[in-house]
Amino acid sequence: MKSRAFATPLATLRTFFHGSIGHYRNVGRGLLVCVTIALATTFIADHYGGPTLLYALLFGMSLHFLSEEGRCREGIDFAARTVLRLGVALLGARMTLEQVGGLGLGPVLTVIGSVALVIALGALLARVLDLPRDLGLLTGGAVAICGASAALALSAVMPRHETSERNTILTVVGVTTLSTMAMVIYPLISGALELANAQAGIFLGGTIHDVAQVVGAGYMISEQTGDISTLVKLVRVAMLVPAVMVFMWLFRASRQEGGTATKVPILPGFLVGFVVLVVVNSLGLIPETMNEGMSTLSRWCLVTAIAALGIKTSFQKLAVVGWRPVILMALETLLLLAMVLGVVILGGLGA
Repeated sequence: MKSRAFATPLATLRTFFHGSIGHYRNVGRGLLVCVTIALATTFIADHYGGPTLLYALLFGMSLHFLSEEGRCREGIDFAARTVLRLGVALLGARMTLEQVGGLGLGPVLTVIGSVALVIALGALLARVLDLPRDLGLLTGGAVAICGASAALALSAVMPRHETSERNTILTVVGVTTLSTMAMVIYPLISGALELANAQAGIFLGGTIHDVAQVVGAGYMISEQTGDISTLVKLVRVAMLVPAVMVFMWLFRASRQEGGTATKVPILPGFLVGFVVLVVVNSLGLIPETMNEGMSTLSRWCLVTAIAALGIKTSFQKLAVVGWRPVILMALETLLLLAMVLGVVILGGLGA
């Protein structure tokens, strides 16, 4: 009788451990695939040029079949959510409050105003183009703040539905492509308008979507332009915090999708981590070596997460959407360009 009494708990414990080991093994398989894509695409981008995130996305999409195969699915989901949020949180180590204050009031107000207007106009343009409001808000936030990183962060607090991942992929592809084009075209515009180095820095930092392209375009003109454009861009990155909080308020209500209620978290951990790292870095408590390591880890996390999102999306699903989202992001980009350039020239910022 005693042996039978102990048999059931032991069997339950054995089943639990076997299940846990199987779960971690599946997570490891999928995560390893995503990390491998991140390594390969980073090598290609470093040696042959081009946007790493876009390469990772396209490589991932070519392996879409893995998302339908049970052994890798859990790891791919883990990379697309947990690794993504870790990468966004670590972005906070790249900036300080002192850097923001050093720019002066004019550029900071320009950034705040342009971010708010582009997000609002994104929702309005989406309605005009007969697209979902969610897509307009997501693309507007990505264009206005920091490109692919903002798209990933904002999508993390938006309700999940059958097209949410497709919308995220579309946004990442669009803003990455537009940002790469802007890195080449915007310095030419700056030269044609004969902007001073400080003006060019505010213009480039306030309009180009991704941080890497801002740095490339800024230092293409001069060292002063590169420094100012990077600082302005970091102010835009800081706008990610209030933007995420506004998005959480907009989507605070539960949504019923397929009989399952999806709730947006009250205060996501990655947002708290972002703010804490900005404050800690502002106090000078993060050594330079550790800061560089955290920035590098953030980049690797984002590339890995993008690879996972690519695996979860197929070309067929993207083809269904058509050209309207592309037109939407192009219009948002032109609006941001017109607003910032108008303030720089007419308002005399940096002159």
